Formats: sequence, structure tokens, C-alpha cells
Amino acid sequence: MPQKVRVPLRVVAGHYTDAAIPVYVKVAALSRRESGCEAGVAYLGGLLGLGKSTVERALTQLMRPAPDDDIAEVTSYRRTRPGGRGHTAVRRVRVASRTEHGAWVPTRAAEALSPRQLRAYAALSYATATGHHLTLADLGQVLRHRSGKKAGQPLDPRSVRTILRGLEDLGWISVDRRAGYRGRHLYTVFDEPTHPALTADVEEGSGGDLDGGSLASKEDHETDSPDDQPPTAALGIRRRREQVVAREPVENPQLAAAYRRPYAGPALSLAPRIWRVLEPVKGLLPGLAPYVVRELAREIGRQLDEGQEPQRLRQRLEFRYASTDTVRDPGRWLLGPGIVRRGCGLTACESGRIWHTGRDCDVCARDRAATGRLRQIEDELAERERQLGIHAPYLLPPGPEPAGRPPWT
Repeated sequence: MPQKVRVPLRVVAGHYTDAAIPVYVKVAALSRRESGCEAGVAYLGGLLGLGKSTVERALTQLMRPAPDDDIAEVTSYRRTRPGGRGHTAVRRVRVASRTEHGAWVPTRAAEALSPRQLRAYAALSYATATGHHLTLADLGQVLRHRSGKKAGQPLDPRSVRTILRGLEDLGWISVDRRAGYRGRHLYTVFDEPTHPALTADVEEGSGGDLDGGSLASKEDHETDSPDDQPPTAALGIRRRREQVVAREPVENPQLAAAYRRPYAGPALSLAPRIWRVLEPVKGLLPGLAPYVVRELAREIGRQLDEGQEPQRLRQRLEFRYASTDTVRDPGRWLLGPGIVRRGCGLTACESGRIWHTGRDCDVCARDRAATGRLRQIEDELAERERQLGIHAPYLLPPGPEPAGRPPWT
């Protein structure tokens, strides 16, 4: 079972920024240890893929009393060594009562999803657990703008639909369209993604190949779960996963000193057929984490084994790399937009065209036509509900809503 954290509903639907939710999830997971969360800001940012300043702002917001109920979600205690030198602060989350509403969120989702996607995932997790059938407008109230000129305004249905489609494509949710109350969508929330090839490591967390745990730092050498045993005791009997045949080694990444740790696994290497595919993007390979290189090789090998030609994958990477202005995260780009095949379930389909003939894919054409009709129906129904003022009584109660509460409670 994946490790899960209960996020208070006031954090999911309250005034907190999107970045505060993954930071809360990670601090809550690490604070389950008896000593509390001793991870530094740089370490948290490295795990979550967030900048140091973003993590600092999120922690500051979580540690301050909320303006509506004067409750602080995170406490921080500074420590000093006997010699006077500073030490990493110990952080703990507020102990919520059992009657307080909250959403159960896997810690892995905080690392795999963007902050806004994680907020949508947490809202759907709570709604499905309590049996509420949400509309796009309901989710837009939770995913509202929290800064800028539109601060406080709900997100428009089209933007909410884009976020949900991203969660569905990544395998964290599934959507049964128009199958719920008054033709609303039914959502199923998964504790783990159903597309393992899009994630870093499906068996051992965010850093499974680095001695069996998450990327560590000098402040926090243990994994996210307090129940995990120290990895050094199991190194002698740890099962090694199948490696790709060697051609020449890939350079090991140069991690920041805050979370650098020696790699104890076998030397990383790639087979010749993998190298031929990666030739157009070889400039992105130096500096990648070992588990990213392994997952990338496995995904390419899987696609080659199912019948896709090496030249097809090579041209796909070459075209997408040339069409991308800036690749900020090479590992995430290679495992996601770079190598994943787009199209329907036909192996011969490549982004809506049959690879061997170049003609349009009939299946994709039918899917696009059906999607267009569905979106038109959704827009018409949403406009009709807005004009008639139709709302479910338990979703939109009369009177002003208290701050920090979603519209369906």
C-alpha cells in the first residue's frame, strides 16, 4: 500500500496557494517519524520539483495563523548545536481531530503532479469518498485564482477540464462522462497511477535505485515512511532488477551538495538500439538521475518490443525536441512529452496518422468528432444551468459560504 497523508479540507479549499499542498503532504509524511520532519528547504524542493523560494513561501503561509479561523497548520522549531551553529528546523503538522474533514493523498502524488493538479486530485479524493457528484463549476471554486488580478475568482470550466484531462492522461483518475447525478461526470481516484511508464519508479518510491529510498540529504537520511527500515541493512540481499545490455556508460548526475549521495548500484549503460533512438536528444542525457535513465530505457525498449520502429521513435524525439522552446526539466520531458506515443490504441497510429502510409487514422478521427460533440453538449448544458440557476441543494447551500469551505460541504 502506498503511503498516504490526510490533508485537511481547509488546506485544499482554503486560502493557501497551490504550492502549499505538496509541501504540506511531504512535511506531514516526514513528520510521522518520532523526531519530526528534519528536512531542509533545499531537500523538500528537490523532492517536489519546486524552487527554494516557492517552498519557503509555502512553509511561511502554512506556519502563519489563517485569517479566517486563526489556525496554523505547521509548527517549526529552530535548533542550535552546542557550539552555536544552526541546525535544520524540526517541523510538524497540526494534529487534526477525527471529526475534521480531510482528503487522503498519496505522498507519491505530491512528487508526480503539479501543485494545481495535486489540489484537483485532493478535491476529487474528498468528493468521491463522501459521495458528492461535482460539476466543473464546483471544482473551479476550489481551483480558483489565488494571486494576480483574478485573485479569488473561480477557474473557468475549460481550464478545469484541461487539468482533469491531464490527471486522466497520467493515470491518477478515470472519468465516466455523464454517468452521475443530472448527467455529471463520475470520477474514480487511484492511489497509484495506472501508467507506470510515466513515473520515475513504480516499486520503491522517488529514488528506488539510490539505495532503496528517496534522495537523501545530510538533514534527513531516512525514507518518507517511518516504518521503513534503514536501507543499509538490506543492501546485501536487495533484488537487482534486469539491466539493459551495455554499450557505453552514461555519466552519473552531479547533484547539489544538499542532497548528494553516493550511488551503490551497477554502472548505468544503454543498449545499442536505445542509443540509436536517443541520438537526437543526447545533449539532455548528462546530469539525469540514474532512475530516470533506467525508466527511459525501459519505456523505449517496451515500445520497440511492441512493434514500433527505431526510426519512428527517433523522428518523434527529434521533432518534439525541435518544437519545444525550452526544456526546463530534461528527465520529466523525456519520460513524458518526449517519448510517449500520441494517438489511439492502434500501434501503427502516430499522433493521428498511420505511420507506414501517412494517412489519417480513422479511429482518431472518430474520437475527435465524438469529443467535439461531447464538449458542445457540456457547454450547452452548463450555459442552460447557468441561465436557469439549477444547483444541487447539497452542493450550493443558501447564504454566504464561510471562508475556506468548498461549495459542496
